[in-house]
Amino acid sequence: MDIFLIIIWYIVFLLSTTFHEASHAFVAKLGGDLTAYNGGQVSLDPLPHIKREPLGMVIFPFIFLFLQGFPFGWASAPYDPIWASRNYRKAALMSLAGPAANLLLVIISGIALKIGIEQGYFSSGEIFASIYGESSYELSAGVKILSITFFLNFLLFLFNLLPLPGLDGSG
Repeated sequence: MDIFLIIIWYIVFLLSTTFHEASHAFVAKLGGDLTAYNGGQVSLDPLPHIKREPLGMVIFPFIFLFLQGFPFGWASAPYDPIWASRNYRKAALMSLAGPAANLLLVIISGIALKIGIEQGYFSSGEIFASIYGESSYELSAGVKILSITFFLNFLLFLFNLLPLPGLDGSG
């Protein structure tokens, strides 16, 4: 995989994960839990999220990118477990906010890709090839970014809905 594609994968991972966690934090704040807000997590700036989870936001994603060609990492927004136990519906909405953020990015990038195909800017084959780095350099960075955004956020959406401890689906 070329360095340009590695950079795109990491940037999309970083921004998608930041949006996911900021969504948790924002909904928690709306529901009355200021824990993440006080920690600077209600932000689309990746730095507070990187400072909270440097292994999951920087180290592991780069290791996996170089070894597997795909970023794997994690982040978290803090919350008050006492608040969550007293406000289980608000806590459930907070848990759902992260996957909903990923789904929103899937929808936006999917619409942009559909428009691009309909307008003849690129073909569906080029989209899938760009995800795996098999495309030519003639494809624009925009096509690569949109394709990777769609693919990665679709996986994050599904993965985070699994009812496993530590994932949003268990909340």
